[in-house]
Amino acid sequence: MSDTYTPPEVWTTDAENGGKFSGINRPTAGAREEKELPVGKHPFQLYSLGTPNGVKATIMFEELLEAGHPEAEYDAWMIKIFEGDQFGSGFVDINPNSKIPALVDRTGVEPVRVFESGSILVHLAEKYDFLLPAAGRGRTEVFNWLMWQMGSAPFIGGGFGHFYVYAPERYKYPIDRYAMETKRLFSVADNQLGETEYLAGSEYSIADIAAYTWLGNLYHGAYNGADKFLQLHEFENVGRWVKAIDARPGVIRGRLVNTQAMPERHSAADFDKVEDRSLFEPVRKRADV
Repeated sequence: MSDTYTPPEVWTTDAENGGKFSGINRPTAGAREEKELPVGKHPFQLYSLGTPNGVKATIMFEELLEAGHPEAEYDAWMIKIFEGDQFGSGFVDINPNSKIPALVDRTGVEPVRVFESGSILVHLAEKYDFLLPAAGRGRTEVFNWLMWQMGSAPFIGGGFGHFYVYAPERYKYPIDRYAMETKRLFSVADNQLGETEYLAGSEYSIADIAAYTWLGNLYHGAYNGADKFLQLHEFENVGRWVKAIDARPGVIRGRLVNTQAMPERHSAADFDKVEDRSLFEPVRKRADV
C-alpha cells in the first residue's frame, strides 16, 4: 500500500466511507421511509434480488416445484438495493437487518416472517421434508456445510469481491488476503467433493444450494472474470459439482428470478416471457450480479 492510514481516535462516517455503496451504507439500522410492499396471490411472498444470497431462495422454491410440491408456489418481487428498497418500512418489518432475501410465509393462521438466506432454506426444507434429513448424522452433516457456507460468504463477497472490484481504490494487501481465503475455501470444498458426490454426502441438499450460488458464481466468472485471476479451474472436483448443479431444471429457473431478465415471478408462465432463451442452457458464462 502506498499510503499508510492512521485511524482516528473516534471513527466517523462521511460520503467517502462507502465508495460505490455510499448512497445506501450507513452505520444505523431501521426504516428510512414509509413504504408498503406489494403482495401477490400465492402463500409465499419473496422479496429479493438475483444475487448469490437471493438466488438461494428462488432455487429452493423452483426445486420444490420441480419435485412436485405445487403448494410451494410463490410471488417473487425485486428489491432494488441500489435504490434503497430494503430500507422501506414494509421490508424492514420483515427483515430488520435490511438485507435480501426476505420471505413472508402465509400458509398458516398468522403470517411468518423469515429472513437470512440460510433460515429461508431451513424453513422450507423442514416445512416440506425436502433436501434435509429429518434426523441423525446426515442432518448434522448438512448443517455443518450450510453453516460453513454462511460463515464463509463474507470473505468471498464483502472481502474478495469488494476489494477486487467495488472498492474506490485497489490495494494489494486486502486483495491478497481475500484471494488467499477464497482459494482456501475452494480447496476445502474441493477436498470434500473429492470424497463425496455432494457436500454433505451422496445426496443433494440445501447445503449444496447455499454453496453453489457463491462458488458456482465465481467459477463461472463473477467479479469481472476473477475465475482466471484465482485460477479456479484447478479445483476439478468443485468444477464437476458446479456443472452437475448447473444442469438441474430448478436451478436453471431459480437463478433467473429477480434478475434483469426476469424482474418478477408470479407463475411458471413468466419463464416463457424471458426473451434470451440461452439463459436456460445448463452451462454458460455468467456475469456478476
